[in-house]
Parts: sequence; structure tokens; C-alpha cells
Amino acid sequence: MKSEPALPGRTVLSRRPRPASGALASGTLAILAGGAAACGFQPLSLWPLTLIGVAVLLELVARAPGWQRAFLIGWSFGLGHFTLGNNWIATAFTYQANMPAWLGMVAVVLLSLYLAIYPALAALGGWLVLRRARQPGGPAVFAALALATAGCWIVAEWLRAWVFTGFAWNPLGIALLGGFETRGLALAAPWIGTYGLSGLLVLLAALPGLYLRLSRAAPSTRHRARRWAWALPMLAIYAALSAAMSLPDRWAQREEGAVRFTLVQPDIRQEFIDDPRNFETNFITLARLSLPRRPGEKRVVFWPESGLGDYVRDGYPPYLYRIYTYAGDPVLARRRIGRVIGPYGLLMTGAVDVVMKDEEEIAARNSVSAIDGDGNLIASYSKAHLVPYGEYLALRWLLEPLGATRLVPGALDFLPGPGPRTIDFGDWGKAGVQICYEIVFSGEVVDPRLRPDYIFNPSNDGWFGAWGPPQHLAQARLRAIEEGLPVMRSTTTGISAVIDADGIVRAHVPWHQAGRLDGLIPPSHPPTLFARWGNLLPLAFAALLLVIAVSGIALRRRGE
Repeated sequence: MKSEPALPGRTVLSRRPRPASGALASGTLAILAGGAAACGFQPLSLWPLTLIGVAVLLELVARAPGWQRAFLIGWSFGLGHFTLGNNWIATAFTYQANMPAWLGMVAVVLLSLYLAIYPALAALGGWLVLRRARQPGGPAVFAALALATAGCWIVAEWLRAWVFTGFAWNPLGIALLGGFETRGLALAAPWIGTYGLSGLLVLLAALPGLYLRLSRAAPSTRHRARRWAWALPMLAIYAALSAAMSLPDRWAQREEGAVRFTLVQPDIRQEFIDDPRNFETNFITLARLSLPRRPGEKRVVFWPESGLGDYVRDGYPPYLYRIYTYAGDPVLARRRIGRVIGPYGLLMTGAVDVVMKDEEEIAARNSVSAIDGDGNLIASYSKAHLVPYGEYLALRWLLEPLGATRLVPGALDFLPGPGPRTIDFGDWGKAGVQICYEIVFSGEVVDPRLRPDYIFNPSNDGWFGAWGPPQHLAQARLRAIEEGLPVMRSTTTGISAVIDADGIVRAHVPWHQAGRLDGLIPPSHPPTLFARWGNLLPLAFAALLLVIAVSGIALRRRGE
């Protein structure tokens, strides 16, 4: 029996459900596309591959015969994308003696199986708009698919940042951030936020597919000139993007601030940093890199997360001081620090605080302690966004009997702090603090009640191999651009950096090198639009894209 011919002017995507081999082929291609898209992240920074990977994803979704296939394509893309992009997590398991190192890659894949749900939701949202069209193969309909997918991608990344406490690492738009001396298309972050950049990348990736459909719409070969005419705007856009990603940013400001600083990277490797037998050696390394270069120098000294092994807070049981603290006395430990930084100095350093109840330790806090030149503990901040299975063991009652443990040594879980806080140090400026992983959460790094002059981001990236540190630095740069604030980033093993309010890296200490940076903290900008409205901006951008996509489909149906 002959099949019924397609009606003139109508594109038929599928006459019957495709066999399982079609699902396998599209899923495999989507995994490869997701892996290619992750190559746009640091340290590779091959951003054209991100555009190609997302372009393949859009083509696969456009050809999907049903919503199940569209969801599977998006999920497969996410599986390849997150498995490659988050491969640094596996390195952390090599520093944990209680669990085998091979479990690290298993953990990466298991996490990716969950994270892939968010690209799947974006792909499904785009397909649901596509299915409303009567002629799914035309350029207008593909444009609607791209707009809808971009809008859904923004919403999906926003959800990924807070569902189950959130894992906001490596939003897609980070591939649009240029090198140390340029912002790339991230210069739009003050208006649309990081998640809005992800939507913008999806739109850029859709241009080749849109061009192919426009060129095919030409009825004969005599319309070849029109086909080339459609290609010219796309090529111009990509040429401008390439220039923005590679050329130094001429619009970035280069003013100097008023607060002098010393930022230290000791290059203390992860295998040595938590051993109490190395605490004194580690302190000497930090001290030698922190001594003032001029008598009477007034400055802020920045030490990394895990930079201080001593317990410097009063009120703990004496045995804790005897084991972990210089001379068994927190007062002497603080005074020693004061002598290192000088009488006019202020030290901000990562530290661990113990939570006591009835003279018993019940938990810990990952903190920053501020100590002045007289050895006084004048302020502290506790990390709010803790790393699941790193700083606390979720479902401990179930997983601990099975042999699971935290990656951070110790039996006590860490407790979260209250959230972003600004500490006014007077002549040393107003400091916002974001410890390590906290800096990756767009729109959640600044206390809205008191805007700081700069953000201090101490971190210990010694866990995370060669891929984690440059990715972490890139996300700190995006926070600087969004908020219009400089970021002072001190890490144990690198990459430490001074990031100005435009996201430009003014100075840095490379990975696995010891060193110090001295200078003046760059000035802040007036509050950006994002600083005022936060993630309402990318969500509004997403809503606009979705309204345009749905309205375009509706108008087209009405015109037919």
C-alpha cells in the first residue's frame, strides 16, 4: 500500500514513530554535542565549539518526532555537557582516604544524570512551542524554537541554582566571557545577568540553522544572491563576536583605588594543608609572603580559605588549643599574626570555627576571620552556601553506614551562615565576603542593605585539578561584571587574582606557584542594573523571548 503524499507547501517531519535506533542515534549525537559545548569553558575556552554543540542540539530538537524524544535529546546533551565540564570533581576523591579514587568519576556521572534534567527541560520547552506550528520546517518556526529554547534555558539555569540547595557551576553563558583582558559578550551581564548570557548564546547558536532554512526557502537557483545576502548578517555577527572575545576591552576603566592590599597565594598542596603536623610550616610560608615592604604600611592582607590552622576564637575547650593552636593559646596566636602584618595592617583569612553546645563540639563553620595589627579578632563571616558531600554529608543516617563520608576531613558537619554580609572596616574599606563556592551563585553575593567596596573571595581549589581553578576564576569575574564590584581572590594553590569592577584580571598568580600581589584595590562602579534588580532581569528577558516565540507561532497560524 502506497503512503499518502505530503500536501504541497507542508513539511512532514515524521509519518510514524521512529524506531529505537533513531532514538539511540539522536541521543548519542546529543551526548557528543554536549561534550563539545563544554569545551567552551575554561581552561580550553574553545567557545566556537559551544556554539556548534548548541546548534546541533537545536537541530535535533527541531527534528524530534515527539516530546519524549525532545526531552531525551536535551537530557543526553546535558549528560555529555556536565560530565566533561565537571570532570574536576573526580580529582577531589584522590585526597579522601576513606573512599576509593575510582568513585570520583562515578560521582561525576551520577551528578550529571541529575543536572542533565535542566537542559532536558529547556529542550522540551522549545519543542512544545514548535509543535504548535502547522509547518514545522520553516525559518519562522525555527526562529520561534530558538527563542523558546533560549528563554527556557534561562529559567532552567535559574532553577538549577537553587533547587536542592543549588549547583550553579558553569552556566552556559560563561563561554561568552573572554580572556583576562576582555569581557567578551559578558559586558551585557549588568543588564541581563549571567543566565541571560546563556539565553543569548542559544540565540547565537541558532543562526546557522536559521540561515539554512532561509536559503532553502529560495524557490530556484536564480535566488542564490538572496541566499548569500542572508549569510552576510550572520557572518558579521560572528566576526563581531570573535573580535569581542579576543581583543582587549577598550571601554574598561583603569582607575586606581585608595586601599592598599597584599594578596597571598602560598601554594600549599591539598595533601599537606589539613595535617596538623604541617600547620606551623604552612603558617611560616604565609608569613614570609605577607611581611610589609615598608615600615608603617597601612594595608589589607588577604589569605586563602584554609589559610589558618590555628583556632583564634576564645571559649573552646583547652585540649583543642593544645592540639591545633600556636602555643596552645588563641591570644598568642592572634598576636603573632599581628606582628606579621604590622601595626597598621588588617588580615582577612579563611579559618574554621567550632560550634559548641554544653562544652561539646557539635558542628563547625567555614569562616573568614579579620584580625588587626594588635592581634584583635574584630570581625568574622561564616559561609552560607555549603558544598553537599564536601562540607556536610546529606542523608548521613543512610549513607554513613554504607561507607560514604565527606570529602573535607573531620567528623563534624559544617553549618551554614546567614548569607551575604558587608563588614565596614573604616579606612580599610567595606568588604563583602564570599567563601570559595559561594561566588558562583549569580545574584546572591552582595548584602543589599549595605553595598561593599569590594568582594573578598578566599578559596581552596587544591582539590580540583587543572579544570576547576580556571572555571572558578571565570565565575568570580562574572560576579564582578554583574555587580560592578572588584573581587579580591586569594587561593591556596591558584589561580589567585585581582579582578576589577569590569571583570578584567589586573594581576594574578598562576596555578601551582607561590607568590604575592601588592597594589591598590580597584574602585567599584555605581550599582549596576543587575545589582539593583538581580535575577529578575534574566527572568524578564526569558519571559520576553517566550512571549515573542509563542506570539509568532500564533500569528503564523492565524495567517494560514
